[in-house]
Amino acid sequence: MKVRHQSLSPRARWLKCPINSGAYRPWLLEQGSLTKRLQASSPHFAVRPVLQGRFKPAHDEAYLLGLASYQQHLLREVMLTDGKTPIVFAHSVLPERSLHGDWQGLGRLGNKPLGAALFANPCIVRTPLQFKKLGKQHWLYHQVAKHLSHLPAMLWARRSIFQRNKARAIMVTEVFLPAVLDLVSKD
Repeated sequence: MKVRHQSLSPRARWLKCPINSGAYRPWLLEQGSLTKRLQASSPHFAVRPVLQGRFKPAHDEAYLLGLASYQQHLLREVMLTDGKTPIVFAHSVLPERSLHGDWQGLGRLGNKPLGAALFANPCIVRTPLQFKKLGKQHWLYHQVAKHLSHLPAMLWARRSIFQRNKARAIMVTEVFLPAVLDLVSKD
């Protein structure tokens, strides 16, 4: 699978650096496992699945993963929580051709974190993080809003692609919710 570099319209582009991200910056720039950091910061960390099924990925996701935009792939969305408080919304695109071999179990994680599985394997390579400030018009903002009310006007997100080899790659996008900032003092 050939992972493409970003060459989309300026409005669809993600940033190489989270400019003016304030208190979210340490969370956005975390290079290790976000799951591991959240687990260390929250004694009540949990994964709550909110969507899993075969859907068409967003145009920019399909483009970057080298997928045909009309094909359906496994999409997984979960809410990472501190007890009952949502702290991160995670959206993952798992192309059909990537769910084989040692990755075939990724489609059946349920309430287990995807990040734990990805960072447990030293053969997995991660592309550089990309960042975006999501406004109310962005489709990812709408996905979060389906599950939460009282969202701020803007949300910070980051994404990257995890590759097992040239034929297997998945994209993980994490949207940081305001309550994640309450965990900083517990860090």
